[in-house]
Amino acid sequence: MPPASLDAMRSKLFLPGTRPELFAKGAASAADALSFDLEDSVAPERKAEARTHVAAALRDPALRAAGKLHVVRVNAPGTPHFAEDVAALVGPGLDAINLPMVEDAAMVREAVAVIARAEAAAGAPPCGILANIETPRGLRLAAEIAGADPRVTGLQIGFGDLFEPFGIARDDEAALNHVRLQVRLAAAEARIPAFDGALAAIASPKRCRAEAEASRRLGLAGKSCIHPSQVAIVNAAFQPGEAEIARAARVVAAAEEAEAKGIGAYTVDGQMVDAPFAASARAVLALARRLGLPTA
Repeated sequence: MPPASLDAMRSKLFLPGTRPELFAKGAASAADALSFDLEDSVAPERKAEARTHVAAALRDPALRAAGKLHVVRVNAPGTPHFAEDVAALVGPGLDAINLPMVEDAAMVREAVAVIARAEAAAGAPPCGILANIETPRGLRLAAEIAGADPRVTGLQIGFGDLFEPFGIARDDEAALNHVRLQVRLAAAEARIPAFDGALAAIASPKRCRAEAEASRRLGLAGKSCIHPSQVAIVNAAFQPGEAEIARAARVVAAAEEAEAKGIGAYTVDGQMVDAPFAASARAVLALARRLGLPTA
């Protein structure tokens, strides 16, 4: 059984592992995925406690019944916590491990070896890896990271670690879009989705909307949320609207007619369309169906 697909993960709601009282609230939210955290939001002396809380949540039938993807950001490979995190987490209820500070393909393969051993020992199904791109080296080698192993089911941007140590402004649109596009194209090479980084300014809904809309224009599939108030904004930005779905349906219908006649290029709504446009339209309709949106 392959790892769960992240293609329809518009929003991923951040939940610190030391705050189990928030888990049920997250499950009741409109977020597509719950992002349990064992890394930066957890102090070193509370790592074991957080691990226990998150492992219990993954096995909780009530949380699993909510139908959300479950992603856990573990501590990075090379730390004393990584192997213990993995051993505690693998099993039913874990869809993907969010691997922080990924710097190259070798790091992914080493992590996969640890995960595979833990799964074999537990008789657990395979989980995916959502690889964080949050260092200069990781950004430069993002395509290699994306293609390092079939378990890598997505790339996630981490703007804080990527920008803050080097004096790059978190609100500089040129810098944000440069990173987004580079990560998106790296993910595209491996045919996996890419996800935008979280916005810490939770009191700025307009900025959250602007970031999400800019990300979708660059082909990203979703965005992390650090507060429930961001979820609805992000979901709306990353799902196709009625007009987009209707146009996609017209393009697909025209493509099927043209293909039956052996025609390679044709027009829809006054615009020339060929195979790449038809593929894009089919992807819009597929996403709409996964989200339960009407396509006819």
